[in-house]
Amino acid sequence: MPGPWELILILLIVVMVFGAKRIPEIMGGLGKGIRSFKKSMEMDDTPAPPPPASTEGPKEKIEPK
Repeated sequence: MPGPWELILILLIVVMVFGAKRIPEIMGGLGKGIRSFKKSMEMDDTPAPPPPASTEGPKEKIEPK
């Protein structure tokens, strides 16, 4: 785990690269993406419906010649 000086250095580099005004926008977009991902994961908990039963009879087997 990085120490406090490494974290401060990383934060300063991020501020220099993106600028102080863009960081809240980036973090807001990241938060929206995480919320959307969590919401879609909750929706996937419902089981999938079973496939419809086939009404066709048994198919003929094709034998090689």
